[in-house]
Amino acid sequence: MSTSMDNRNFTLLTDFYELTMMQGYLKNNRTETAVFDLFYRQNPDDGGYAVCAGLDQVIDYIKSLHFDYDDIDYLRGLGVFADDFLDYLASFHFTGNIYAIPEGTVVFPREPLVKVVAPVMEAQLVETALLNLINHQSLIATKAARVCYAARGGAVMEFGLRRAQGPDAGTFGARAAVIGGCIGTSNVICAKEFDVPALGTHAHSWIMDFGDELTAFRKYAELYPDNTTLLVDTYDTLRSGVPHAIQVFSELRDAGRMPAKYGIRLDSGDLAYLSKQARKMLDNAGFTDAAICASSDLDEYLIDSLLSQGACIDSWGVGTNLITSKNTPAFGGVYKMAAIESGGEMIPKIKLSENPVKITNPGNKTVYRIYDKESGKIRADYITLAGETFNEKDDLLLFNPDATWKKTKLPGGSYYLRELLVPIFQNGQCVYESPSVMQIQSYCREQLNTLWEETRRLVNPQEVYVDLSDQLYQIKKSLLDNI
Repeated sequence: MSTSMDNRNFTLLTDFYELTMMQGYLKNNRTETAVFDLFYRQNPDDGGYAVCAGLDQVIDYIKSLHFDYDDIDYLRGLGVFADDFLDYLASFHFTGNIYAIPEGTVVFPREPLVKVVAPVMEAQLVETALLNLINHQSLIATKAARVCYAARGGAVMEFGLRRAQGPDAGTFGARAAVIGGCIGTSNVICAKEFDVPALGTHAHSWIMDFGDELTAFRKYAELYPDNTTLLVDTYDTLRSGVPHAIQVFSELRDAGRMPAKYGIRLDSGDLAYLSKQARKMLDNAGFTDAAICASSDLDEYLIDSLLSQGACIDSWGVGTNLITSKNTPAFGGVYKMAAIESGGEMIPKIKLSENPVKITNPGNKTVYRIYDKESGKIRADYITLAGETFNEKDDLLLFNPDATWKKTKLPGGSYYLRELLVPIFQNGQCVYESPSVMQIQSYCREQLNTLWEETRRLVNPQEVYVDLSDQLYQIKKSLLDNI
């Protein structure tokens, strides 16, 4: 299910140098096909994995790529671009191939999340937008997965719109948060556009608008008799808020009108202490099934700490620290040329750096995931040349490409492989249908369960190795030696 970003034309959502390079390619008759990889180098929050997201918006973007008349007029007015290049842009459309790892898949550094195989000018133009779309949503989906893991099965609601860096970040960030595991969002436009649950309770202003807290609670319960969650910290949580909530619940019980869902929300104070005390008070009054929801500047570390202290919290509203990925505000994805066509064959290209992690992997590649057959858990990811084939009945020797003496042999029959990159566009035509957000969330949950617990832990996780096939490694080594 594809949902358009909006009615704006995003073709100029690009860095200026993409256009100046495109003109240079045209002037120098550089029309050959190139391979570009979009990948990242480090997991957010020093975690053990990331969750890729944003592909559906990439599809929308590629489908609608074109330069409007006013785009051409604007570019002509800059005095930088020649008429022949502007004529080329006037009839521009994407004709290449795109492969990508589906949204909701757990991914690791250095492996291509998106591969573009297209005429070099086309592949160059789409760089910035692809990075913008994939980087942002992958960042938020990863943060949400970490927060939901910390909640240990408790429901997490995305509450971050008012603190997001603008409407698009709030809306697409909420989409990504649901992919990562949130049960819904307070963002109504996101809920509408992407068919995800809209969630929320009420604000302190609801309480303050009435003459007293008890009246406010009663009025809210009358309005929403099937789902009554009362915010109890406007004045005094334990001496006023919780007792008044219990009084309202008692009145509903006596009237035979108990809601299917009911409980309280804590939004300030010592959440561990308050939740434990509130739980005792609710249980003593006979409301053992009343849920306790907490909000208030939460993140995965605070949630983990609260639960370790025995906090009696059933669900969590997480806003600022989730929608902004406060600890790691950027995903760090990059887009690098990996091969260029010459004489009918793809010539591998490599970027060097004094920093080894910034040396790219050359060639037209794909990615296989290697699973342990007995447990179904991920053993490693395997970057290979496109077209390489493997027999799962054969032994597979893996080695660390940065320390080649570190090797692991997987006996034949003990593992199985899955190719991660799938075709999205072929010859400019979309050949992939995106699932719904809730379907992607379900898939993501399955994917996260293929990680070992040691990789999912919040602090100092175990690394999942991303290895190179021997053929790819030899090409990389040869290019390095020649340079």
